[in-house]
Amino acid sequence: MTAHLISSLRLFARRPLAFGGLVLLVVIVVLAVAADILAPYAPEAIEPVNRLSPPSWSHWFGTDHFGRDTLSRAIHGARLALLIGLGVVSFAMITGVPIGIVSALFPRLGRILMRMVDVMMAFPSLLLALGLIVILGQGVTNAILAIGVIYLTTTARITYGVTLRLREETYVEAARSMGAGTFWLIRKHILPNMVSPLLVQASFVFAFAQLGAASLDFLGLGAPPEVPSWGNMLAESRIYITRAPWLLFFPGLMIVLTAFSLNLVGDVLRDRLDPRFRQMLGNRQRK
Repeated sequence: MTAHLISSLRLFARRPLAFGGLVLLVVIVVLAVAADILAPYAPEAIEPVNRLSPPSWSHWFGTDHFGRDTLSRAIHGARLALLIGLGVVSFAMITGVPIGIVSALFPRLGRILMRMVDVMMAFPSLLLALGLIVILGQGVTNAILAIGVIYLTTTARITYGVTLRLREETYVEAARSMGAGTFWLIRKHILPNMVSPLLVQASFVFAFAQLGAASLDFLGLGAPPEVPSWGNMLAESRIYITRAPWLLFFPGLMIVLTAFSLNLVGDVLRDRLDPRFRQMLGNRQRK
């Protein structure tokens, strides 16, 4: 386990941009976990006398139209972003992986399930999320479900393709010929060999979940307005874009940096865990 971790860190070290993305991601996670300690002010603390103050030593990111500290709200927004990302990834994996495996191992049922997945994938992702939010109602939990439904389709598709390949492997055929049952094959051979592609998929789902959550918050259909989130901060501050541009700049920057760092980390995980990309990197380094 330690050797595997050291090898992964070395791969990051050989790619400075990816290493910077990893460091940035760690910082965002620390901000989210320790928001109550690191935030200089309470996110809901109102100081009308300091409303729309530009960045200064007392308020590094300035203040909003209620006099609330933008830095503190951005730090607490990282906590909600982390929560939504983990929730979306968990929902996509818990639902998408079984759908993909069952569809590949039971073709008759799979034809029905995959057609349902295809129908869901035909809808634009934001439109599908908006429709589900209208049905489910506003809230963080419903936002996680709405965004999770979008990415369970891609997760199911990836799982379906990987399972189709794995079920034809020699060791799976040998186990089946010796009387191994379907669920034993799934537990012993299918799932263990699916960890790598699913881990890479999870990193990208986490990144795009941030953009989806911010979009719903901006439209007023995600987290309640009183909850500090990056999307809510953008929505509340858009009318002050000319008078107080920092109100949009800093939460927007947090969204961009989080998604960018997650994509960089996902690229390295793909190169590290996918044998084809490992071989390509090895050939490139030898040249």
